[in-house]
Amino acid sequence: MFYGEYRHTIDAKGRLFIPVKLREELGEKFMLSRGLDNCVCIYPMDAWNEFTERLEKLPVAKERRVRRYFYSGAYECTADSQGRIILSQMYRDFANLDKDVIIAGNRSHLEVWSATAWEAEQQFINNEEVTKELVELDF
Repeated sequence: MFYGEYRHTIDAKGRLFIPVKLREELGEKFMLSRGLDNCVCIYPMDAWNEFTERLEKLPVAKERRVRRYFYSGAYECTADSQGRIILSQMYRDFANLDKDVIIAGNRSHLEVWSATAWEAEQQFINNEEVTKELVELDF
């Protein structure tokens, strides 16, 4: 299970260090994909497989764009010997990842956000908003 918030930087070659604790949870191979809210998601293979099984149950004629969104940019990844992954230029452009980033745990996967976008997102992650959403979901 992924939780916590980690501040890191992307180097000039597009490499991002993934902390040891997170790499251990991810496993040797993992998947990168576009996320919602303009972030990049990093899934352990088992969580990616569960996610794609749910996508595959969607009617193709109705949800083809959803599948394209997630599958077209997804790729398998491994960390290098120093614990870094390469974020492609497509991902860096998609999520406006420049230098300072946040790696945020989201239970089954990680999300990589630009530090600026993460700060903006924090406006919506507050007690009042979360309570309102939980009430609407009958939690």
